[in-house]
Amino acid sequence: MPKELNGKDVLIKVSGPDHPGITSELMSIIKKTNNSLLDMGQSVTHGLLSLSFVINIANENTEQDHVLKDLLFAANNLNLTLDYKVVEPKAKSQKTEKFILNCVSVEPLSAAFVCDISTILSKHGINIKRIDKVSPNEFKSLEISTQVPIGMNWQEVKAELLKTSNGHQVDVAFLKDDIFRRSKRLIVFDMDSTLIQTEVIDELADACGVGDEIRKITEEAMNGEIDFDESLIKRVSKLKGLEASKMKDILDSLPLTPGVEDFIHTIKTLGYKVAVISGGFTFFANALKEKLGLDYAFANELEIVNGKLTGNVVGTIINAEQKALLVKLIAQQESISLEQVVAIGDGANDLPMLATAGLGIAFHAKEVVKKEAEQHMSHGPMTSILYFLGITDSSELL
Repeated sequence: MPKELNGKDVLIKVSGPDHPGITSELMSIIKKTNNSLLDMGQSVTHGLLSLSFVINIANENTEQDHVLKDLLFAANNLNLTLDYKVVEPKAKSQKTEKFILNCVSVEPLSAAFVCDISTILSKHGINIKRIDKVSPNEFKSLEISTQVPIGMNWQEVKAELLKTSNGHQVDVAFLKDDIFRRSKRLIVFDMDSTLIQTEVIDELADACGVGDEIRKITEEAMNGEIDFDESLIKRVSKLKGLEASKMKDILDSLPLTPGVEDFIHTIKTLGYKVAVISGGFTFFANALKEKLGLDYAFANELEIVNGKLTGNVVGTIINAEQKALLVKLIAQQESISLEQVVAIGDGANDLPMLATAGLGIAFHAKEVVKKEAEQHMSHGPMTSILYFLGITDSSELL
């Protein structure tokens, strides 16, 4: 070994067909010497290995310590290519935080999308450390490990990511890579237009012949244009006289959101607690709780007298503030940290609930909600959220 390498840091890069035992073989050579292992990284793309590591060549190397020669010989026997070069000791860099950018698509990801995403990251000084394909058989999802400068303008980055997400129809989520990312324990759903693909009160309105009037008020409420309590009281008043038996007919035809049943089955199998907290009505929330095997259901109670709706709501209205409060109460009841809670909703009245949870996701939400929520998913089925939770292959659980 050249004496001029003594005391130097040497970067060694190994590439070629991947198979078990490569890292073990090469590290056994380092182990036998007095050379220090300073850094390493490894990835596999399409069956091809890229392994790199940095060693410090000890000053006291003896004649018998030919570490580079031994590494080259071993690499050749393993059908690998090995290169090396001297590198400068790593300088102190600016303070950063680790974040994971999850990208999930219904269709295969394009080079244009990857280009746009990486350009946004580069523009804001976000360094890509690693890229992994996490959908087992298709190129439809990526997990991008990044180093984010502390104090970065998150609002600007979020706006640019939202624009790119909508343009390519790829869902993205920027999640802090901490101990809570893969340790969620409670999932809380909104009901209308989240667990199910309709607004129950609109279905009740159609049955009562006041569909257009109520839909207009519902839209204003979901967009945050009018107070939720006021809108609910106003809408329910128009249902006065409706036969309560009509609710059973509506329940039987409620369309579940695509992927909901598989998503809930998967997270329940993994031990998550699941709740629905709705500004809708208990008759429907409780039925969904029973059907989907949920642990909790909270919603508004319609007053019924002599088999007909009176047009009144009984008890405390489940509005935006109550939703957030109930998230805290369930977490407390289950001894779960709020950082371990995921909340999923679509309307303006879900925003406090989304903000309370460690991970809040605006699911196929109104534009105003997507802009306010921490994360959003607008293109894939409910099962796509599994990738945000670090559950990358749930096929054996479904």
